[in-house]
Amino acid sequence: MAQITFSLLVISLFILGVLGMVEPRSRSRARVYLEAQCQTTLYSDLCVQTLLPYANKNELPSPKKIAQISLTTCLAKAWLTKAYVDMVAKQLNNTKNLGEYQALEDCLHQIDDGVNQIVESIKELQEMGKDGEEMFAWHESNLQSWMGGVLTDTTTCMDGILGDKIGSKTKSMIKARFLNVKQHASNSLALLNRFTARHRASRAIKNP
Repeated sequence: MAQITFSLLVISLFILGVLGMVEPRSRSRARVYLEAQCQTTLYSDLCVQTLLPYANKNELPSPKKIAQISLTTCLAKAWLTKAYVDMVAKQLNNTKNLGEYQALEDCLHQIDDGVNQIVESIKELQEMGKDGEEMFAWHESNLQSWMGGVLTDTTTCMDGILGDKIGSKTKSMIKARFLNVKQHASNSLALLNRFTARHRASRAIKNP
């Protein structure tokens, strides 16, 4: 599963990287567009910062593409966080710091679960619209459930390492990484909701 996840991450980042070759003079128009797209997010500055490298002067990303970029970035952050927590846990285990290691065990499970849910969300988004409108709401429900789960997982880990079993520096590093994943997940969910709302509005106009 880890190999599949890593392969999906690499492929997604490569595709988005190709799409994200931006000329400096196009950034002003792109920024205005993205700021409007990010209005519904809790972390709008982070949202614009995440999306701006992938805005092309000839074709600004659609709401669906924006959600895809946000999800892929969230996956990258979650993957790096997972690797960091796994490294710290192994170090603690090797030095026989069982108390600290046990305090991280739940975080390892949470971030593993979070990575899997983001992967499933990316796959689900790719299928939206391909199998008819009758399945659109089902895909939307799955996405909301999985990304809501990521928010829960990151919050649970951050709350779970508030004790004194883990050193303050290490604790701060872990919390900062999980907070970043949580912020990206929150933005991704908001952008997904914006995409589905725009999709429904478009369908209503075409089929009054």
